[in-house]
Amino acid sequence: MTADGKRHAVVCIEQAEETVKELRDVLTQAGITLPSLGIDPASLAREASCPRIELGGCRVDTAARLAAALRRPA
Repeated sequence: MTADGKRHAVVCIEQAEETVKELRDVLTQAGITLPSLGIDPASLAREASCPRIELGGCRVDTAARLAAALRRPA
């Protein structure tokens, strides 16, 4: 991987980490916990890493609260 590629990967990972933190904070404010929320480790294993965010599974009541929170006007 080139130096530019490594820098790009680092920036992508940092953005993914910040996004996970922001999403966790917002979900917590809405009373929602997604236990598996995080960066997908398999997406980090690629040479040109652009991580994916893993939302994971959740119980039906958690999914219903998430749907209700998304329906609220901004």
